[in-house]
Amino acid sequence: MWDLYVPRKTGGIVMIIQSKKVWFADQFVEAQIEVKDGKIVDIYEYGTHPVDCDYGDNRILPGFIDVHCHGAYGFDTNDAKEDGLRYWVRNIVDEGVTALLATTITQSEEVLTNALKNVAKVVEDGYEGAEILGVHFEGPYLDMKYKGAQPEQYIVKPTVEQFKKYQEAANGLIKYITMATETDDDFALTRYCAENGVVVSIGHSAATSKEAVQAFAHGARSMTHVYNGMTPFNHRANGLVGAAYRMKSMYGEIICDGNHSTPLALHQFFEAKGPHYGIMVSDALMAKGSPAGSKFIFGGNEIEIYEDGSAHLTSSKGLAGSTLHINEGLRILIEEALVPVDTAINSCTKNPAACLKIDDRKGSIKVGLDADLVVLDRDYQVLQTYCMGKAMLDKN
Repeated sequence: MWDLYVPRKTGGIVMIIQSKKVWFADQFVEAQIEVKDGKIVDIYEYGTHPVDCDYGDNRILPGFIDVHCHGAYGFDTNDAKEDGLRYWVRNIVDEGVTALLATTITQSEEVLTNALKNVAKVVEDGYEGAEILGVHFEGPYLDMKYKGAQPEQYIVKPTVEQFKKYQEAANGLIKYITMATETDDDFALTRYCAENGVVVSIGHSAATSKEAVQAFAHGARSMTHVYNGMTPFNHRANGLVGAAYRMKSMYGEIICDGNHSTPLALHQFFEAKGPHYGIMVSDALMAKGSPAGSKFIFGGNEIEIYEDGSAHLTSSKGLAGSTLHINEGLRILIEEALVPVDTAINSCTKNPAACLKIDDRKGSIKVGLDADLVVLDRDYQVLQTYCMGKAMLDKN
């Protein structure tokens, strides 16, 4: 079902595009962007030079970055299929995503090892589309009570030794790990990951707010899909949600589909986090791109897609993930949750880049950075996506 891939090529493209609404310097500016060999090489005032494309009043934003997405179009990262991974990253550009972390789900050591090897092989051999920044390793080091759709029979205690094996299979591409840090004895794996450039994100966790503070002190830098898969906020027992509110310099992912968290909850989260530490994620499953009523096996469990796009376990009816498109998430944040425009845009551009420490090349429209761009109309529909300066959508 998946098309053949074209190896990733970024060089040789020279162009100038312009818009009356280019997002940089935390505002929309009338400007031209010059691109050469995959990089932004200059920015001019609107109308300075002849252009290859004038987008008028349509908005040019930095390309979207999704750090928590399991798959789409019938493919799941755990499937370990090269053609499926290539098809996914080639087509995810339709929603403006220009970079992502391929995300695993808890499974057997054999399944996870094969999944990691598959990502490493595709990255090495070449692909076209959104850049695979690495792997988000979600599980298997999770809490049983807050496991969500993660299969409990494969949940284990974290060990540095086992993680090293996984990282070797991934050829060093595990960049982000979700785990219940309260199960990490002496924070051994938390420390190891922090020392080796892997973002530790607290998630599927029963940690208290005090335990979260200790995890932060030992190297944890983020929280996974805040509100979901964690201890809730109470005025006496503040839980992980309370810790997410209180720790201003701790990044926090949040699924912005309006189902996992209401617009009010989204508003409160970003009100607490401010403009620089909230990260929109899709947590999208292989079911993305499939009609309502479709059923899939995810992590060994059957899930069904509802009319609102949410994915639910057929056994318990509980939420199991989303089919969110990031451009739609941006619309929900700005138009429904009434999150400030700069905060909403940062959540899917600058903030994930900063969390992964790649903001020196991605996440902003700035001279010297990768020419990853998305063009949106007034209804948040994607008109064009540029990956390293290459136009990815056929918009004849």
